[in-house]
Amino acid sequence: MVMDYEGFKKEIFKLTGIDLGSYKEKQMKRRLDSLISKNNFNGYKSYVEAIKVDKKLYSEFINYMTINVSEFYRNPEQWEKLKNIILPSLLEKSNNLKIWSAACSSGDEPYTLVMILNEFLPLGKIKIFATDIDGEILEKAKNGLYTDKSIANLPKKYIDKYFKVDGDIYAIKQEVKNCVEFNKHNLLADPYPKNCDLIVCRNVLIYFTEEAKAEIYKKFNRSLKTGGVLFVGSTEQIILYNLYNFKPIQTFFIKKKKIFNGRRFTCLKGLWPGYFWPASYYCC
Repeated sequence: MVMDYEGFKKEIFKLTGIDLGSYKEKQMKRRLDSLISKNNFNGYKSYVEAIKVDKKLYSEFINYMTINVSEFYRNPEQWEKLKNIILPSLLEKSNNLKIWSAACSSGDEPYTLVMILNEFLPLGKIKIFATDIDGEILEKAKNGLYTDKSIANLPKKYIDKYFKVDGDIYAIKQEVKNCVEFNKHNLLADPYPKNCDLIVCRNVLIYFTEEAKAEIYKKFNRSLKTGGVLFVGSTEQIILYNLYNFKPIQTFFIKKKKIFNGRRFTCLKGLWPGYFWPASYYCC
């Protein structure tokens, strides 16, 4: 019996816990068809049966489907805003910030966060919680070995201070590694950390459906403290930020609004007048 894409999605969810239905179907099917063809399988059924028993094929599938693209200081002007505007504002309230780098891939972004924070705090006071769905890429992140391409945008002062260079390999120093805790996490299924001051999740949500993105933005909001900040990527402008109880503070930075115990979600008054929302969505 021939397996269609719907059947394949069900098998993958049972096998991995990854809901392919939350990813944009056209993009995902294109990537998947390419992978199946590359490995000389004749369809979804033969391929899914193979990855159930072949660890190498399974790892390749996870790596290919979860789209690991990252680099240090990607879009430098945005990191400069973080350093010069966002972090000073957060540090005025507390010098013990809880920071989550979600979908961190190979670790470029959480290590970048450490380097920037070290301009304000000693390394011993910095802790970044970093997560990704791909266990194999997390092992690479923990190893902290990079090429010159990965660090092309990183300021030279950071390269000189935080890396050991061996030929064309740049190794993150151990004292920086000690500041980052890596864990496996599925944005679509796993519980989110609580009371975050800053969440960094960049250039990832573009691969999800609109419905999945909406749910993730709601969860990010609940994960943040009031006044906490979500830092998104250059491909991920949030137009209806009021829907998720956020307000923009800088381009690519949005802040969680205050909650009040009223009856009306006033941010949406002009869109759906008279509509009453659950208490968890009320804001000023």
